[in-house]
Amino acid sequence: MEIETLKPNLDKVNNNNLSDSRLLGFDLPSLIETMKQSYTWANGELNALVLLKSPGKNILLTAMHGGTEILSFQTKDSATFQIIEGSLRIRIKKDTVTLNKGQLLTLDENIKYRLIAEEETVFLLTVSSTNMSSSSN
Repeated sequence: MEIETLKPNLDKVNNNNLSDSRLLGFDLPSLIETMKQSYTWANGELNALVLLKSPGKNILLTAMHGGTEILSFQTKDSATFQIIEGSLRIRIKKDTVTLNKGQLLTLDENIKYRLIAEEETVFLLTVSSTNMSSSSN
């Protein structure tokens, strides 16, 4: 899987210095259009754009051509798939779940899965670490 390094225009929705946090807004239709005009999309099976990368969470906007299959993938962290366009089949062992536009699925950590897009599909993939170290006093 190749991850494209586009520099999207990330509009800040609000920055009121609330505990040093940032609120970022993303124009997903515009980002999807940009992804679909990229070299990676034109010459590959999928394209992914990192929207957020932090120690405990990564969010990727992912687009897959129809007929694309990611044969085997497992992460030690939990994963959430939210379908924006198209549909995505997710195989876990002998079970298969089909997610359609607007649907969301969360997998616990350490689950091996396979992704299949029979049609052009765009989804948000959120990977969250469950083993974040916390400081105690």
